[in-house]
Amino acid sequence: MKHRGAYRPVVLTVAGSDSGGGAGIQADLKVFAALGVHGTSAVTCLTAQSPAGVAGVHAVPAAFVARQLETLTGELPPAAAKTGMLFNAAIIRTVAETFARHPGIPLVVDPVMIATSGARLLRPDAMRALQDRLLPLAALVTPNLDEAAALLGRPLQSVDDLRWAARGIHGRWGIPVLVKGGHLRDVPQATDVLWDGQEERVLRAPFVSGVSTHGTGCTYSAAIAAYLALGHSLHVSVEQAKRVITQAIRRSTRLGPDGRHEALLPG
Repeated sequence: MKHRGAYRPVVLTVAGSDSGGGAGIQADLKVFAALGVHGTSAVTCLTAQSPAGVAGVHAVPAAFVARQLETLTGELPPAAAKTGMLFNAAIIRTVAETFARHPGIPLVVDPVMIATSGARLLRPDAMRALQDRLLPLAALVTPNLDEAAALLGRPLQSVDDLRWAARGIHGRWGIPVLVKGGHLRDVPQATDVLWDGQEERVLRAPFVSGVSTHGTGCTYSAAIAAYLALGHSLHVSVEQAKRVITQAIRRSTRLGPDGRHEALLPG
C-alpha cells in the first residue's frame, strides 16, 4: 500500500473471528498493526466466545471464503499470509486452492484444532484435508503440543519429544516446522523447536508466572507472517516473533469490571 510516498506491506490472515477479541483475526490484526504492516482478513468462522470459553461457532460458507480471498489477492496481494481456525474440510480445500494458485505468497499455517478452553475448532473430518491439501503449501507450520501430537499420533512430554516431532512433521510433509512447547510441564523455560530440514534452532524464553491468556498461538504465527512480509528470513522471523509473544505475555492486561480476564498486549 502506498500513501504519501510510504510503503507498507500487506499481510493476510485467514481465520475465525473471536468475539472476545483475544484470539483469531482480532489478535492477528493487532499484531500486524503493532509491527507496521497492513492487515487484511478473510473470515472463516464467527464465534460466540469470551475469555471464559466458546459458546458457539458459525462457519462462513466456503464459497464466500473464496470470494473474500479472490477479492483480496486481486487488489491487495499479500506479501505473506497466515491461517488460523479453518474449521471444516470445505473451507480448507478452498483456502488451499487459493494458495496453490499463488505459490509466491509465503504461508504460515497455524493448525488450530482445540481452543484453550477445550472447545473443538477443527472438525474431525477436516483433519485429512488439512494434512493432504494445506500443509504441503506451507512455508511454516506452527503446531503446539496437542496439535503436533494429533498430527503424529503420539503425545509429547519433553523437549526431546519436540525435536522428534519437528523432524517427524518435516519428514512427512516436507515443510519447515515450529513445534511450540509452551505447555510442557516441568521445564524451566518456554521452549520451541524450529526445524527446516537442515538446521535446528531451539528458542527459549522465561515463563511468565501468574498470567492466564489465550490467543498466544495466533499472536505468534501472526508475528512470524508480519516479519516475513517485511523481508526477513524464516529463521529471523521466528526468532523475532518469539520475542514479540514473550513481551506480549509479560505486558498482558486485565479486562472486565473485576479484572478476572486477561488479554495479550503485543507491540
